[in-house]
Amino acid sequence: MSPYELVVGLRYTRARRGSGRNSFISFIALTSMAGIALGVAALIVVLSVMNGFQEELRGRILAVASHIEVRGMPELSDADVAQVAAKARDTAHVIAAAPYVQGQAMLSSGEVNRGVIIRGVEPATEAKVADIGTHMRAGSIDALAPGKYGIVLGAEIARAMGARIGDPIVVIAPQGTLTAAGTLPRLKTFHVVGVFEVGMYEFDSGLALIDIDDARRLYRMDGVSGVRLKLDDLFAAPAVSRDLAGRLGVNAEVRDWTQNHANFFRAVQIEKRVMFIILTLIIAVAAFNIVSAQVMTVTDKKADIAILRTLGASPGSITAIFMIQGALIGFTGTLLGVIGGVLLALNVGTVLPAIERLFNTQFLDKTVYYINELPSDLQRGDVVTIALIALALALLATIYPAWSASKVNPAEALRYE
Repeated sequence: MSPYELVVGLRYTRARRGSGRNSFISFIALTSMAGIALGVAALIVVLSVMNGFQEELRGRILAVASHIEVRGMPELSDADVAQVAAKARDTAHVIAAAPYVQGQAMLSSGEVNRGVIIRGVEPATEAKVADIGTHMRAGSIDALAPGKYGIVLGAEIARAMGARIGDPIVVIAPQGTLTAAGTLPRLKTFHVVGVFEVGMYEFDSGLALIDIDDARRLYRMDGVSGVRLKLDDLFAAPAVSRDLAGRLGVNAEVRDWTQNHANFFRAVQIEKRVMFIILTLIIAVAAFNIVSAQVMTVTDKKADIAILRTLGASPGSITAIFMIQGALIGFTGTLLGVIGGVLLALNVGTVLPAIERLFNTQFLDKTVYYINELPSDLQRGDVVTIALIALALALLATIYPAWSASKVNPAEALRYE
């Protein structure tokens, strides 16, 4: 590429004063540049917010769920638990293990009944595999003790049943007790010792925790339902679960968090891809506005093109001149969009409250969404991908106008000049 091609291409990007046609062409170019910048910034912000939501929801799920579960079929004996724990300690990335008992039950308080999942846990080991202790609204999970029959409720359960710390809750197990009068439901009164809220309706409205020994007595189990494992790298869970499943010598099923919540995370990923495609179309529309500006420039500059050809410029040089013009528009728009998008994505937690105060409204109602601020996770890979796509679309839009400019016949163009 010769220096004169760059100089001419940059000159064609600017409009001469007093030239209405050139001013209009330049206006279209500036509009295209602004459209690319807006599309790039919007795509960066939206993907950052969706990454933030995904990270936030994943954190809330794993605050209650575990990275890997080894589920007994139907249960694990104490010897099986010891064997699973030993195998887990010898497996890379596993940093903690905790046994649990899980079953269904009906909670009753006054005239309110709620079906829930009861999970029996050891408070000391549960804190090593889950972060539910950091989400306690009242009481403490450490208040669970064998024989005390304490229960920790999800916030939605406590709210629906009007339960507070110290209130009695009747737990009705599905397994009945055979008596001379027939099968009677198994009932046990527990007392509320804590309330947690992780911000996931599935857990806040359907999970209750009790001590693991109390759970064994309630469900008349000799062993436990399974063992929960925590890893130092949650994304290694699929590989670790496959490795562990091949080495366990007990009758158990090994499942990781990506399997237990596969539909949820798949839906989030699909939504992210769809939003990426939709917002990329905004960049595409803005980029292809460059075609209109370039075609009008070629039409207006036919005499100049003809003169350059007669002075010895090759068709390739003419093509380079107009591709430089389109590339400059695309590069400038992309650069402005990346700068604006990155700044907004990094400060979305400050910008959103300012907009809410300005318009006296609330976009995220905590009672509906469980969060009152937009989480943002800006990832370098997303920014680079978006910038490359915008530049590619801008360059693609210059191909036809640049090609048509290289085909201008000097004799025809200068006939009426």
